[in-house]
Amino acid sequence: MTMTAATAPTTQTYHLFIRATPAQIWDAITDPDLSSGYLFGALVETTGEIGTPFRYHSPDRTALWGDETVLDADRPHRLVVSYRALYNPDLAAEPPSRVTWNITPGDDQISLLTIVHDHLENAPKTAARVADTGWMRVLSGLKTLLETGQPLNAS
Repeated sequence: MTMTAATAPTTQTYHLFIRATPAQIWDAITDPDLSSGYLFGALVETTGEIGTPFRYHSPDRTALWGDETVLDADRPHRLVVSYRALYNPDLAAEPPSRVTWNITPGDDQISLLTIVHDHLENAPKTAARVADTGWMRVLSGLKTLLETGQPLNAS
């Protein structure tokens, strides 16, 4: 079922087990060399410190796809950032939502990554976009990159 602005949940939660340490997952979230391998080519720029920018640059760095703020951080276990998709004018017109990355270590270097994307009540187009296949594509790519060293779309 394709999500619409009327049917997409305003709080979305995703759980994923990844064969990686919390530090490896944190690095994949915050390092541009890694983010480009699963985040549609986006180059993340951040220190991961509370109150600092969390930016998404286009692959050629000519466009800013997201200009967010780190709202909370506990490296390498929790990162909370604002979210507004600047790459799409309809989505950019909506107010920011919030994305929380919770990383829980487990046995045998298998960590649980839980993403909560909320504050979507006033951002229905964003909610629909990320609920459809948006987050699942990103998370599948992140898992594949960390476990194989190759991007999901690699041949």
